[in-house]
Amino acid sequence: MRASNEQVISESARILGYIESAELSTEEQDRIVADSLENFPLYVTEAILKSRKSYSDDVSVAEWSDEAAVLRDIHGQEYIDCLGGYGVYLLGHRHPRVVQAVRRQLDRQALHSQELIDPLRGYLSKLVAMITPGDLRHSYLVSSGTEANEMALKLARLATGKKGFIATEKGFHGKTMGSLSATGKGLFRQPYLPLVPGFQHVPYGDAAAVEEAIRELVLTGETVAGVIVEPIQGEGGVNIPPATYLPDLRKICDRYECLLIVDEVQTGMGRTGKLFGVDHVGVTPDIMTLGKAFGGGVAPIAAMVAQPKWWSKMEDNPFILGSSTFGGNPMVASAAIAAINVIISEDVPGIAAEKGAYFLRGLQNIQSRYPDLMREARGLGLLMGMEFVNHETGYQVARGLFERKVLVGGTLNNAQVIRIEPPYSISYPQIDYVLQALDETLAVPS
Repeated sequence: MRASNEQVISESARILGYIESAELSTEEQDRIVADSLENFPLYVTEAILKSRKSYSDDVSVAEWSDEAAVLRDIHGQEYIDCLGGYGVYLLGHRHPRVVQAVRRQLDRQALHSQELIDPLRGYLSKLVAMITPGDLRHSYLVSSGTEANEMALKLARLATGKKGFIATEKGFHGKTMGSLSATGKGLFRQPYLPLVPGFQHVPYGDAAAVEEAIRELVLTGETVAGVIVEPIQGEGGVNIPPATYLPDLRKICDRYECLLIVDEVQTGMGRTGKLFGVDHVGVTPDIMTLGKAFGGGVAPIAAMVAQPKWWSKMEDNPFILGSSTFGGNPMVASAAIAAINVIISEDVPGIAAEKGAYFLRGLQNIQSRYPDLMREARGLGLLMGMEFVNHETGYQVARGLFERKVLVGGTLNNAQVIRIEPPYSISYPQIDYVLQALDETLAVPS
């Protein structure tokens, strides 16, 4: 039933009081938790509360503040963040230089008119061209990674005049209809079948399987617009392909005149120890997509960036790909510009490589002591995965770490491989604490 204006004003004023308060009383903290436990089942979905039980039986842990490599709950309890927003917080929580850029921009202008030239969109797109490999140059700015991949798929069809796509098993490219069609995980796809036609999935890391799929399609009269792939599969379980994989895909795409689309939404901006995942093997894709850390952990922004030769098909109508209302607006563009400055000036990829190697050695040392529980620890830079013998073991480890004030990504859906994606600002003592917490968790009989 619709509330009265007076009720809406009263309730919104109460909430704004919490937001604007420098410090909350214990009574207010408890009230916010109680409100949340009531609001989610009634107005969001109870499933979100249930999924949080993958970390703790206490679903009343509500996050409220954060900085650097830690987040705090409403009562001030501190957790080391090794989940990293599934890749968002490469620069940590509220990096001062990114926050400052956004605050200064908000004092001037938040969004744009949609009609006049908005300078920050151009500046950011120029910076993206400056840091991406080869002749990647034209950017289309959106708000999320799945949108960026939608644009990439649409551009590939537009540029080539072809229809089909090759994607990979266990690949993840988002959950909108086109991106979900490319995603290779049945759990996400099955409820929405039939999806966009023309997608064929092959095993990840197997370039020969990609070529065979293209060959068969061409032989039977089909056409292939592109191959979409992650440099490292994140959601799929931190799967690292052979070093020859992406170079071979580049040759295959050139041979069959289809586009190589590389999804760097999770791997890009320095997380793997190089600025981009493709930099480990020296490959330039036709189209690259960016997201997550692209906004510096402060603002939601993503991008598709493409080579000029594929861009010409849309020059007559710049809105044929889409017209993202909020994509590349001044506020989020300022965050991404600041993020690029921080990543390059502070050598975030180098720091990620060094801290990631240290962290991974520790994980592998622990794995060697508990081989009956953990099968493998693998990764590049600050994108790592712990593979356990089964889902239940990983689930218990995620809970045990949470009890020791470490947040990781173990979920009710699948915790057999738990990702470790901390910010570059995580300190060596914090890494040592996480490793100790993991050791203690595994030492406790389940």
